[in-house]
Amino acid sequence: MVARAGAAWGLAGLRTALLAGLWLGAAGHAEALTAYVTNEKANTVSVIDTETMAVTATWKVGRRPRGVTLSKDDKELFVCASDDDRIDVLDTATGKVVRSLRSGPDPEQFILDRSGNPLYVANEDDSQVTILDIEKNKVLAEVPVGVEPEGMGLSPDGKILVNTSETTNMAHFIDTKTFEVIDNVLVDARPRFAEFSADGKFLWVSAEVGGTVSVIDVATRKVIKKITFKIPSVTDEQIQPVGVRLTKDGTRAFVALGPANRVAVVDAKTYEVQKYLPVGQRVWQLAFTPDEKQLYTTNGTSNDVSVIDVEALKVIKSIPVGLLPWGVVISKK
Repeated sequence: MVARAGAAWGLAGLRTALLAGLWLGAAGHAEALTAYVTNEKANTVSVIDTETMAVTATWKVGRRPRGVTLSKDDKELFVCASDDDRIDVLDTATGKVVRSLRSGPDPEQFILDRSGNPLYVANEDDSQVTILDIEKNKVLAEVPVGVEPEGMGLSPDGKILVNTSETTNMAHFIDTKTFEVIDNVLVDARPRFAEFSADGKFLWVSAEVGGTVSVIDVATRKVIKKITFKIPSVTDEQIQPVGVRLTKDGTRAFVALGPANRVAVVDAKTYEVQKYLPVGQRVWQLAFTPDEKQLYTTNGTSNDVSVIDVEALKVIKSIPVGLLPWGVVISKK
């Protein structure tokens, strides 16, 4: 009886262990996310498994891919094919371009409405923001802005769209109901990126040539702080802020500093720089994993992606990708 009970328990235990193993395996697979990196000179997208931190596929897209984002359900990847004046839409299950969208000339960056449609596109060559219905492939509106529009930010409530114009040196505030410019805020030279705080109260705008990040009070539309950067053994000309990302809790900001080959860690309350993290060469854009435990950076001239441990404030991995990586987005699930 004892032997039989032991055998029965052993079989039951083995069955339970197998089921637990299967469950854990499924859970581990579910937690694995995907990062998508546009390679501007290779005309490709590098697909990275965030669990193994390795490239798993390379997908062909149109010429000079820059801005990149995902559909609300992560099933489609949108890529600005800047030199082809279009937006390629890829099926994330197959990596195939399934359709192309009208974008206006030279799409640089874009941002998707919180509802999943429309798409707001910066068209550098005609000084306009195009509002595009992605389901009907129909232009809903074209909003005149400053010269060389690039950065695109959307308020958390989806009511305010912001575009930055590189040559006009302004952040243009656009009403998403009327598609009209409601205000213009002057910032430093060559603004490249716009990022709202999670509470919608502040807008951070990087100025590549100016070497600063302007923090704008959204309610008053006034610049309340200009953040500057100083790095030992790095010239001021090399410090060129581009990508900006803020943590959801509003405590920290991360700023890509271009040819300075650093990401600045900024206290988002005091605006003091806490640390400079060495990354690859000519760091462009940034993307958090959904849990904000990791931050991915695209490094244009070293042709790689750096992975930053956000809690430890340490680079933990360098991942080779294609030629001149520019944009990056990470799946939500």
